[in-house]
Amino acid sequence: MYLTHLECPRCGREHDAGVPQNLCGCGSPLLARYDLAAAARVIEPERFGLRPADLWRYRELLPVADPRCVTTLGEGWTPMLRAPAYGADIGIDELLVKDEGLTPTGSFKARGAAVGVSRARELGVRRIAMPTNGNAGAAWATYATRAGLGATIVMPLSAPTICRRECVAAGADLRLVDGLIGDAGRQVAALVAASDGTVFDAGTLREPYRLEGKKTMGYEIVEQLGWQVPDVIIYPTGGGVGLIGIHKALGELRELGWVEDKLPRLVAVQSTGCAPIVRAFAAGDDRARPWENAHTVAFGITVPAPLGDELILDALRATAGTAVAVDDAEILTDLRDFAAREGLLLCPEGAACLTAARRLRAGGWIRAGERVVVLNTGAGVKYPETIDVSGVPVLPR
Repeated sequence: MYLTHLECPRCGREHDAGVPQNLCGCGSPLLARYDLAAAARVIEPERFGLRPADLWRYRELLPVADPRCVTTLGEGWTPMLRAPAYGADIGIDELLVKDEGLTPTGSFKARGAAVGVSRARELGVRRIAMPTNGNAGAAWATYATRAGLGATIVMPLSAPTICRRECVAAGADLRLVDGLIGDAGRQVAALVAASDGTVFDAGTLREPYRLEGKKTMGYEIVEQLGWQVPDVIIYPTGGGVGLIGIHKALGELRELGWVEDKLPRLVAVQSTGCAPIVRAFAAGDDRARPWENAHTVAFGITVPAPLGDELILDALRATAGTAVAVDDAEILTDLRDFAAREGLLLCPEGAACLTAARRLRAGGWIRAGERVVVLNTGAGVKYPETIDVSGVPVLPR
């Protein structure tokens, strides 16, 4: 393992990676840093193909030193599927969908949970607590159980029912809040404060290692394209850990010398019902103001005040990317159209990326011939209410 320290991207302060850490004293999330020059001298990227098809193939670039602490259900190395029919319809001939719905627990959240739980276990944490919009809680509850850790999960009452059931099945201490994820976060903060250090806050970006699991999506995209980068990566953005992680991975790959200087343009997709990043990006602001009365069918991106707003905006501007808000009606239409054309049922957050791709191509921001990767962050079957079956005929016996 080449992990050297944790760094605050806001004030530059270094922190010890050998003990559990939350936010920097200035309030910023911390980022894991590695001795990439040393890693580049001994790691040959071509050898990753000889390793198991999971995210731990990149183990030297992940923060877990003791293999006995690795907690895994085979997460990672999800397929990148071509979408020629739908792509032709919207004018993107090289449209690719990276399908995170095939990850354990049915969403990309399993990546962050696998690495975050493994590192927490290595550092001696015995119980984690976190607020969630659903899928992250299900993933962390599952991996915590597999690692022998306790888990307290707090989620909004309106979160997908399946996620609630997953937490209960995993034996987590599940608590429901009649409110949004910010309300759940306040419940977790109170619980952690009252625990006298026995409960670790594993909320989004409040610990540095969930991000390390998510960054492996970036490594995989590049490796699956033959160590080439696409022109555009489109990502549904709530807390933004996946987008920040992909940007971090691309920077590490460039520093390792495995890709050229040109990076993909990153696109953050939000709903018109909750678009704090889109508003801040359009205004040229460095921080995002909380979004009032947030609501969208794409529940996973209902994050009115993302903690990583600075990092998301930095990633978009550093890559000449953009931020797009799409409405729920378009999301559901594109979800159904894509399933009918390509035979793949996306989650609503993934479908929002299709809407953004269609709009950006129509407006010329995505140019003809560009290779575009869309992230489908969860299994569509976890959201059965997105498909209306009321008109299906019932036949007599």
